[in-house]
This record gives sequence, structure tokens and C-alpha cells, in this order.
Amino acid sequence: MPNHSNFSRARHGRFRDGDVFRHVFETVVRRAIKEGLVGGEGFAVDASLIAADANKQRSVPGSDETDWQSLAQTRRSVREYLDTLDQDAWGAASEVVPKFISKTDPAAQWTGAHKGHAFFAYSDNYLIDLKVAIIVDVEPTRAIRQAEVGAAKTMIERTEARFGLKPQRLAGDCAYGTAEILNWIVNEKKIAPHVALFDKTERSDGTFSLSDFAFDPTANSYTCPAGKLLLQYRGRLANLRTGITKDQRMIYRASKKDCMACPLREKCCPGLERRKVSRSVHEAARDVVRNLRDTPEYLQSRPDRKKVEMKFAHLKRILRLGRLRLRGPCGARDEFILAAIAQNLRKMAMILTRPPPIDAVAVPV
Repeated sequence: MPNHSNFSRARHGRFRDGDVFRHVFETVVRRAIKEGLVGGEGFAVDASLIAADANKQRSVPGSDETDWQSLAQTRRSVREYLDTLDQDAWGAASEVVPKFISKTDPAAQWTGAHKGHAFFAYSDNYLIDLKVAIIVDVEPTRAIRQAEVGAAKTMIERTEARFGLKPQRLAGDCAYGTAEILNWIVNEKKIAPHVALFDKTERSDGTFSLSDFAFDPTANSYTCPAGKLLLQYRGRLANLRTGITKDQRMIYRASKKDCMACPLREKCCPGLERRKVSRSVHEAARDVVRNLRDTPEYLQSRPDRKKVEMKFAHLKRILRLGRLRLRGPCGARDEFILAAIAQNLRKMAMILTRPPPIDAVAVPV
């Protein structure tokens, strides 16, 4: 019998360097396409947290100085962590210092996203075709929203490059409803975004929200409910300015004179001298989503989006992948790809081996 170390060396060396699991996954997807199980008209994207093989007892505060180079000499997961720090899916996606970092699996993210006890986790990202819920791509990332959004871009581009598939519509939750990702989906990929908007402009205190102000793209101005103009600048400027802040927004301000004498002041800017609103430079892409909300295709995408959620439910409850067994980014990638292969094979077996319906036979009277 082969020694267990032979399998470990093959997994960490020959299999990992050759990307054999990705090759097997794409072979299964091509077979599904050949069998007509992939429509290519609509995709859905989502991410789910999978607990890492790490615990808080063997972690350090993220603000502490740690000799990772020394740990990397004996731990493969630490070496992989250092090698991937410049990649958007792992270290470069966010500049926020994590609260805790695991010394056994430092690439895992300390997160309390489930509103319960915080834990170390990875994000498993799926891109599925909506015809029969075949997984067309899978990507591991850290458990942060910026990395998950970046994974969606990677999977859409890779699916188009590998299989020639480009959807007409993309279903997703509000994590993919920010102005930046919507601008990429609408203007660069020419895909209809059937996603929920990530919108912080709506107010719940009874005062006017951004949607109560009318934007005029020709004049580059807003009109408030009282009919007064909100402008970026009033009068001539000595120096030219872009009018764009560091977070890619434009600020529009009303006249102090108009606001002080306005009868709607208490519902607009109580306690302030004048009202101001901000607009993303990619707000036009968000308007595309607002215009699609009442279309039959968008309404159909809302229940279709649950198909990718059911994939994650099957992954955790049936395949029992609630916690990773391998450590490091490469270990998470291998387990996620193998699980996606198993789910696609199971779906294909259920559909392709199903007996054809028996036609009704006319019985003579």
C-alpha cells in the first residue's frame, strides 16, 4: 500500500503546480455545455463563508508585530499567505487591519458576519448558470466584501475566456450593488445587472433622501423638492478642479440663502445651514438597476438567485463542507474546486440518467 506521505507530496507538489483540479473542473463544465445543461443567458453570483482550520487560541492581534518569515520556514500555510499578500483576493483587497490573525492559517479572515461568535473563515465564491444551476466557475477569497466582488469579476472574465460564455443578465445580492462593480458590469461587460442596490443615500429619519432630489445631467445640478438648485460650485474658480473626492463622489450644495428661508427646511436639513448631497461618479450605472427593477426579467432573477444559495446549502448540509480540512489559500482552492466538481457531477447524473417521460398511449374504446 502507498504511504500516506506519497499522497501529501503529490497534492502539495505535482497536483498543485499543475492545477489539475481546475482542469478536471473545466472538463466537467465542458461536458455539461455539450449536453445542453448550460444556457449561457443568465448567471448568478454569490459567496458563502466556510470555517477555516484555525482557532482563536493560536492567533495574535492584527496590530502586533509577528515574525512571519520565521514561521514560513516550517509552515506551508504561512508561506502561501506571504506569497499572496499582493493579490486582491487575499491581502490587497482591503487596507483594514484584521482584529486577529491565525498563526496556523494567517490567510483566513477573522469575521463575525453570521451575527454570532466570530471565527476564522474563507469565502467560497460561485458563478452558476441559471438553466439547471451548473457551477461554471469557483474562486476562493478572504471573507471580505471587496475580495468577493473582485472574485466575481475574475470568474466572469475567466468563464468568457475559457468557455465563450457571456450572460445577458447577472443576478446577485447587494454585495454586488456598489457603484464601482455596477459600472464594470454595465459599461465594460455590457451585462444587465439584476442585483440589489447597495444604497446608503436613503434616510429613515423622515427627512428628504437623495431620491427626492432630481438630477439634471446637462446642467450637472440637483433640484430639491422646493425647486431650488444644488450646485458643485457657485461663481468662477481661480483654479480648475475635478470636483471628485477621494472616494469617487461629487458634492452638490444648496445656497445658504435659499435654505434659511425655505418652508421645507425642517424636512430637509434641520439644524444645518444648508443641504448638501453627494453623487457617485458611477451613479448612472446604479440608475440602470433602478430602471430594471420592474421589468419581468428582473423579477424573474429574484427567485433565480436562490439557486446559488441552494448550492451552498447543499455544500454544507449534504457534502458536509462546513469546515476546511486543508490550510492556506491553495488548500482552500483545492477543497472548493473539488466540492464544485462533485456538485456538478451529481447534478449531471440526476438529469442525464433520468428516464424519458413515457408518452401516453391511446387505449382503444
